[in-house]
Amino acid sequence: MSPHANRAALPLSGQEDASWHDAPIGDSERPDGGQASGAMVVPLARSLAILAAFSPHEPWLGNQELVIETGIPAPTVSRMVRSLVALGYLHYSPQRRKYRLAAPVLSLGYAAIAHSNVQLLARLEMQAFANTNDTYVMLGTRDRLDVIVLETCAGKPASVDLKLYAGTRLRIASSPMGWALLAALPELERFYLLGNIERKTGRDWPNLRRRISEGISQVHNVGYCMSLGEWEPDLTILAVPLVVQDHTPLVLACIGRSARLGRARVERELGPRLVAAAQHLQEQAVVID
Repeated sequence: MSPHANRAALPLSGQEDASWHDAPIGDSERPDGGQASGAMVVPLARSLAILAAFSPHEPWLGNQELVIETGIPAPTVSRMVRSLVALGYLHYSPQRRKYRLAAPVLSLGYAAIAHSNVQLLARLEMQAFANTNDTYVMLGTRDRLDVIVLETCAGKPASVDLKLYAGTRLRIASSPMGWALLAALPELERFYLLGNIERKTGRDWPNLRRRISEGISQVHNVGYCMSLGEWEPDLTILAVPLVVQDHTPLVLACIGRSARLGRARVERELGPRLVAAAQHLQEQAVVID
């Protein structure tokens, strides 16, 4: 199983739902709507939206594809990509008549994570958890209305390997990872995020809102939320929030075969273990920072 493009849906449908893309400069998820004077530099926001449109599964994009992905007008996209090529952030192929990310973008991403003590600590804890419990473990954080994968580990030997690479996106509204992140947010911030999700969901919102509420309640009651067979019939997913002072909220999740991770075992063993792993990481991160 592999996610479609770099945005995996839960459950996986094999199709990308364009309605889930955030407007690049419009509906801000900030409680103030991003409308404060001087809060938004539109050309910068649009340039970043263009860079964010590329993915490991869609490395080459043309102007029209970028217009569709970002919602930015075509003339503006043309001007932006010319500037990004001149600055070295995009590479243009005359043969393909398309663009791809260039090396300077990699340096920006690396600078963001290279000195993250939390992520370095998490990698060791995740691999140990994956090996001990024969599960697939991932670490993620929020990017607008998505959960973006930062790190993954598969148990050895691996009974499940989902190939969710760093940079893979999961919908925050329909994944246990997203529910755990929402549960960790202050109430006001969560309220405004849910408002954005509602506007982009349409008629399916009541059912989705109910499932989000259930996931958040699970986290508040037992420390984790879980999904039994909602992603794929044979997969169980658990997720816990990981909150460290001076860091954006993270989520730690484990995924395994439902035949081995039934509700009873999750509630008796895996759930408490994942909560304990997250708490241990939080304590270690505070000491090191």
